[in-house]
Amino acid sequence: MFDWGDLFIGETAMRTTRNKRDKRVADRDYKALATFRRALRQFLAFSESAARAAGIPPKQHQALLAIKSRVGEPAVTVGELAQDLLIAPHSAAELVNRLARAGLVTRHRSPAERRKVELALTARADEVLRALSEAHLAELRAIGPLLIQQLQTIQQQRD
Repeated sequence: MFDWGDLFIGETAMRTTRNKRDKRVADRDYKALATFRRALRQFLAFSESAARAAGIPPKQHQALLAIKSRVGEPAVTVGELAQDLLIAPHSAAELVNRLARAGLVTRHRSPAERRKVELALTARADEVLRALSEAHLAELRAIGPLLIQQLQTIQQQRD
C-alpha cells in the first residue's frame, strides 16, 4: 500500500504530516480542489491556444519562457532546460533543435567550460515571447482572484 507520508514529485520528496486524530476530507475540500484544478486547466488551455495563435507549439513557448527567466544568471544549457520543463535530456535536445531551426534560439559554447552548450533567445523569440507573456499576465490577472480564493480555502485549518 502506498504511504502518503512520503510523496515524491520529481526529485523532491514532500513529507506530509499526519495528526493522530482522524482528519477527513470535507465536501468543501473537494469543491475547492475541483475549482482550483479547473482554473489551472483553463489557464493551461488558454496558454496552449495563445502559443499556437502566435505560431509556435506550446512546448516551444514553455522553453522560451524557461530560457528567458534566467536573465542575469548563467546561460541555460540543454540539461537545465530539461530539468526546468520536466522532460528527458534527449527530448530537450530535440526541442532545442526545433527551436534553432525555427530561428528562435542560438547555441554557443560556454567560454568557461567548452563542453557546455549555452542557449540564447533570438530577437524574433524575444518578440514572440513578449507578446505571449503580456497575454498570459492579463489572463492570470483575470483568473488570479479565483486561484487565490481556492488556495486560501485549501490552506485553511480545520478545528
